[in-house]
Amino acid sequence: MQVVILCGGKGTRMYPKTEEIPKPLMYIGNRPILWHIMKLYSKNGHKDFILLLGFRGEMIREYFDRPENVEPDWNIMFLDTGLSTKKGQRLVMAKNLIKGSKFLLAYGDDLCNVDINDVIGFHEDNGKMVTLTSVKLMSDFGIVDMDRNGIVRRFKEKPVLDHWISGGYLVLNKEVLDYIGPGMDETDAFELLAKEGEVQAFKHHGFWRTMNTIKDMQILNEMWKKGELQKELGIENSDD
Repeated sequence: MQVVILCGGKGTRMYPKTEEIPKPLMYIGNRPILWHIMKLYSKNGHKDFILLLGFRGEMIREYFDRPENVEPDWNIMFLDTGLSTKKGQRLVMAKNLIKGSKFLLAYGDDLCNVDINDVIGFHEDNGKMVTLTSVKLMSDFGIVDMDRNGIVRRFKEKPVLDHWISGGYLVLNKEVLDYIGPGMDETDAFELLAKEGEVQAFKHHGFWRTMNTIKDMQILNEMWKKGELQKELGIENSDD
């Protein structure tokens, strides 16, 4: 099954670092985050990639054009989808490149140790048009636990909350693209499909982290330095 990766955004929340390099090429440890995402998929047997390029897309193409940056069995197609194109429109532009009736969709800034083949099996068992990997929301702030009189009982440092969010790592039926009209984003189509009962969540209780900000990148690199990220992602050799 092909893996379509959205990696064309401007990464404005990581400015000024994104002034010179696109976010998907920012390093976590020894490789760009986009490379790590592709490695996670290829470890699960999915090695055909469609990279939807946009902002500084030529740098992403140049990186993967170098043999030392590509696994021998990776097959990569590049599609320039424009500088300011919405994500939904980028997907529609890739329609003719997508083979078969289903495809995998990833964002170029999420790291997750979900077994994508489990997500695919879940998708096929439930017969919905969209399956997304859902993860528990982690608070960016500490929480004060108090009683009704305002007496503080304890402090919870950045706890995992009892709310679920989309963590990416989706399985989509190709016909989902027909729901994306002009000016729509992919999430707009998901909203329409959710109203029809066609969106299913695969609850993942393992590791997931996104890289939306410079702070996120710093956290991930600290985890790498300590060997924690390699362990979470199942990377045996940090120099791989």
